[in-house]
Amino acid sequence: MIYLDNSATTKPDPAVLQSYQQAAERFFANPASIHQFGGESEKLLTRARQQAADLMHVSHNEIIFTSGGTEGNNLAIKGTALKHQQRGCHIITTAVEHASVSEACGGLEQLGFDVTYLPVDENGVVSVQAVKDAIREDTILISMMHVNNELGSVQPVQEIGEVAKDHPKVVFHVDHVQGMGKVPLKLTDSGIDLCTISGHKIHGLKGTGILYVKQGTTLFPLLHGGGQEDALRSGTENLAGAVSLVKAIRLIKEKETSGIRHMQELQSLLRKKLTAMEAVKVNTPYDAAPHIINVSVPGFKPEILIHALGEKGIYISTKSACSSKQSDESKILSECGYSRDRTASALRISLAYDTTETEIHTFADALAESIDQLKAVME
Repeated sequence: MIYLDNSATTKPDPAVLQSYQQAAERFFANPASIHQFGGESEKLLTRARQQAADLMHVSHNEIIFTSGGTEGNNLAIKGTALKHQQRGCHIITTAVEHASVSEACGGLEQLGFDVTYLPVDENGVVSVQAVKDAIREDTILISMMHVNNELGSVQPVQEIGEVAKDHPKVVFHVDHVQGMGKVPLKLTDSGIDLCTISGHKIHGLKGTGILYVKQGTTLFPLLHGGGQEDALRSGTENLAGAVSLVKAIRLIKEKETSGIRHMQELQSLLRKKLTAMEAVKVNTPYDAAPHIINVSVPGFKPEILIHALGEKGIYISTKSACSSKQSDESKILSECGYSRDRTASALRISLAYDTTETEIHTFADALAESIDQLKAVME
C-alpha cells in the first residue's frame, strides 16, 4: 500500500499508540476525583499540559486540550464572537478556509454578525494590505489558516500578526492544523492570540487537539459543565488522548528539520514528474508547504482516477476529506481563478516524513498508466 493522503489523516505512530494505552490502563481515574487515584490522574494531566507548553514555547495556562481542529476552530471563532459581541460584530477571514472556519463564520452570520471573506490571488494567498484595509472600528476577530489544506499555499500569518499588534482589541486566530510539523510557526510575541492544532494530522490520534489561548484572551465557552480546561471546555478530560498528543508533538518536533527537508525533496521530484505529464496541470505554487501537491487532470472526474489508483493500492484524495463527498468542484481552486475544467478535476497528493522516493516514482507511473487506460476506454 502507498498512502499519499496524509493531509486527511496520518498513520498513528506506534509510540503514540503505546503512550495512549499505558495512560488509559494505568490512569483511568477521573482527574477531578478527590481521592488519591484521581490525584495521580490530575498530576499526569498537569504534566502533559506543561510538556505541551514547553514544546510549543508557550505557558502551561495557555494550553487547552480539545477534540481536534474542528472543535478548536469553533471555540476560537464562536467563543470570540459571543464574548465580544457587545464591542463589535465584524469578523475577517478568507475565501479559502477549511469548512470548520467558513461554516462557523456562516453560522455567526445567521446570528447577525458581519463577516468579510477576503479574496486570494492565483496562488491562494491573501494580501496583508487587504487584511489591514478590512479592519474596522467594530472588528473583533481575524481568523485564517496558516497552510491551505488543498493547495498547500502558506498564508503570511506572521506579517498579519504584526498588523494585529497595532489593533489590540482585535483577536487573531490561526488554524495551524495543516502547518504543524510542516511549516514552523512562532507563537510567542507573534500577535497570534489563538492557534488550533490537531493530533491526527501529526501521527497522533483522532479526537485529540490543542487550542492555544494567549494569556489575557477571553472566550465564551461552547461547552458548559464542570469547568474543566480553565472553564473553556467542560467535560471529563481525555487524559490518555492528551498524553498521546504530547507524545506526537514531541516526536514531530524531534524530526521536524530533517522531515521537512525530506518532504521538500520528494515534492520537487513529484512536481517534476507531474509537470512532464501532458494531461496533468499542477496547481500548487512553488513556495507552498512541503507536503501537498494539488493537480488537475482536465476531462477526468477525480473520483474515477482515485478509484483506479485505489485498485493499485495507492491512495490519494480530491480535496479536504471533510468535503470530498460533496460537489466535485474545488471551491479553493475556483477562488484562485481557475477555470471549471481545472476546478472540477483536482487531485490532492499529500506526503509524510516516512514517504519514500520509491513510492513517489511508483505513484507517478501508476497515475500516468491510469490516465492512458482511461483515455483508451473513453475513445
